[in-house]
Amino acid sequence: MIKTLKISFSLKMTYCMNSILYALKQIPLIKRLLPGSLYGAEGLKAVITILALIWEVISAFLGKFVYLLLMVFLVSGLYGAVPQRDSFLHILFFLTLIGAVMNTYMFNPTKDKYYAILLMRMNAREYTLVNYSYEILKVLVGFLVFGCILGAMVGVPIWVCVLIPFFVAGCKLFVAAWCLRDYEKTGKANNENVLGKFVWIAIALLLAAAYGLPAVGIVIPWQVIAAVMVLALVLGLISIRKIYRFENYRDVYRQIIGDWNIRLDTSKSVVKESNRKLISMDASISSNRKGFEYLNDLFVKRHQKILWRAAKRQAVVCLVLFGAAVAASLIFPVFADGSRELLLSNLPLSVFFMYLLNRGTGFTQALFINCDHSLLTYSFYKQPGAILKLFRIRLREIMKINLLPALVIGGGMALLLFTSGGTDDWLNYVVILVTIPVQSMFFSVHYLVLYYLLQPYNAGTEIKSGTYQLAMWATYFFCYLLIQLEMSTLMFGIVCIALCVAYSAAACALVYHVAPRTFRIRN
Repeated sequence: MIKTLKISFSLKMTYCMNSILYALKQIPLIKRLLPGSLYGAEGLKAVITILALIWEVISAFLGKFVYLLLMVFLVSGLYGAVPQRDSFLHILFFLTLIGAVMNTYMFNPTKDKYYAILLMRMNAREYTLVNYSYEILKVLVGFLVFGCILGAMVGVPIWVCVLIPFFVAGCKLFVAAWCLRDYEKTGKANNENVLGKFVWIAIALLLAAAYGLPAVGIVIPWQVIAAVMVLALVLGLISIRKIYRFENYRDVYRQIIGDWNIRLDTSKSVVKESNRKLISMDASISSNRKGFEYLNDLFVKRHQKILWRAAKRQAVVCLVLFGAAVAASLIFPVFADGSRELLLSNLPLSVFFMYLLNRGTGFTQALFINCDHSLLTYSFYKQPGAILKLFRIRLREIMKINLLPALVIGGGMALLLFTSGGTDDWLNYVVILVTIPVQSMFFSVHYLVLYYLLQPYNAGTEIKSGTYQLAMWATYFFCYLLIQLEMSTLMFGIVCIALCVAYSAAACALVYHVAPRTFRIRN
């Protein structure tokens, strides 16, 4: 058993190390410093192994702590209609049921299972039992520590807090044993990454019960939940027998991992096919323009569904929402006061919403799959003059598309501020009207510049640039962090406009100097 655990851990570390090194070698400033022989460096393996061991210890606690804190503890304190102790246990109860189905640990088709069971032909039963026991042990330790701490803070009896980890583990054990019995009857293995529509409906109902019922003052009595916890513990202990005696783990994993690999391959085809379906095949579509203007005009007309149509729908939805908000501010003084305070002190929120609405990623993906993927094979298309001219044309087009909902949002926010009590400083209205479109222009520039500088796609239309993915994540986290920022509308608007203009100018200048060397199909 110990040997199997060591091998499985070594497999995870090797895969993790190779993935990290591959991602680093995609970063232009770093890849020259990393030789290919680095993959076999013993010192690096030792360092990563030590870091992985530390992370395993931390993850056994940190993940459970964040889950209980954000999903249960903090949310349970928002309901004033019921005691926090009752809402805490109520939410935890339903989320545990959801987690037992969605995160079984046993039926998750991962790379390490593929390598160990199918490629290395390890003993499937022993490998599964060792790794599953390890995961359940982490559940018990993590939930015992933080379940007792956070539960005691809201007044949950200590004996119920002690039951929490065994309740969570018992539910997972019971679901795993149930799926194994179902496999013996039907020959069809459960795959937690491919849930049926009825399972998703059940999950949605459980989620609504978890967070919706306490809002109207309805919770399951804590005594009832405690009794169910004891029942789950008993069922979990009974389920261990089935899990331990099951012999066909190899057949189960051959099925779910095989299905998983097939889905990975077919999903790529589905993406390509779905993109083709979004293209208008109307032969009457034409243009009177010349050169690259002609190419861009045809592209935009043939992609109305994912470009202008989507932007128009966003604009209509925003128009309706702001219309309703303006009406509510005129009818309900409390809503008006809240809206006015929000607009005058929380304008940074708009950055995250503009990030969500921006069509930059969809635009660049469509550009590559349905245009650049083919044209980049021709030498004339890769000439610096052609690249830069088409960049200017595309930047103008994506700005126009993104500006439509941005103008509606900016105008709606200014009108809402006026109807909710207004402000003595008329500059606040100007800042709101200008800031939102400028943010839209910033994201238009940002995504198109990243596309031209990093061009993440290979010939198979797969994203192969670690730098591009890192930039995408950095963009998300930056916008998300701004949600926490509180600053006056006037101050934030001035700073935001200045930074957006400066960034856009610098980014475009960088494209002019670098894009002729980087805008290529990635190997």
